[in-house]
Amino acid sequence: MRRLWILTATVFAISGCGRYFPTALQPAAGQAEGMTANDDGSITYELDRLAITLRPMTDAELNRQFASESSRGASSVNPYTFGDWSTPGEDWTPPRFTVFRLEVGNYQYPKVMLDPLNASVTTANNRTYGSLSYADLYEYCQAYFQGRTGRARAEFRTRTDLLKRTMYRAAMVFSGMDGEGYLVFPLLHDDVRRIVVHIEDVALRFN
Repeated sequence: MRRLWILTATVFAISGCGRYFPTALQPAAGQAEGMTANDDGSITYELDRLAITLRPMTDAELNRQFASESSRGASSVNPYTFGDWSTPGEDWTPPRFTVFRLEVGNYQYPKVMLDPLNASVTTANNRTYGSLSYADLYEYCQAYFQGRTGRARAEFRTRTDLLKRTMYRAAMVFSGMDGEGYLVFPLLHDDVRRIVVHIEDVALRFN
């Protein structure tokens, strides 16, 4: 079992008219031993030929990744963002969650297990955020989006099916294979400027 501090990142923010506009998370200087900051903003932890890479995702990237689900205004069905919807009377779109893309490349060990629910975010100002499960996000979608109409039910299924396909799952990554998916956390508070992502209990060997 290993405990990883997989990413230390800085949140830059722009303020204007009393509103807080967070920008993309960026790798901070002075990463822990074994960590490499990459040009695309991701950080990779390497142990022998096991590589665990975490990359913060922007809403714009998530909207491009799921373009058809993100271009319907208030009816956008991207579960990670609000799509191209904007606040009435405004020209900006609020963020919904804090999302990271996790990739595990196992070319060393017979099996590797990483449970996304063992991930957490801590901040320099002593806040802690736990990873959201599929069940958490299912309930979120159900509470906010499910309605009585056939269209609302179809949109609900689209959102939850997309989550099921794309969230990182607690599955074995066998030797010579890769695993990938999204880790989802609650939206960071406005006062957060520096974070560390922790991944607990990465199992590298099994009897």
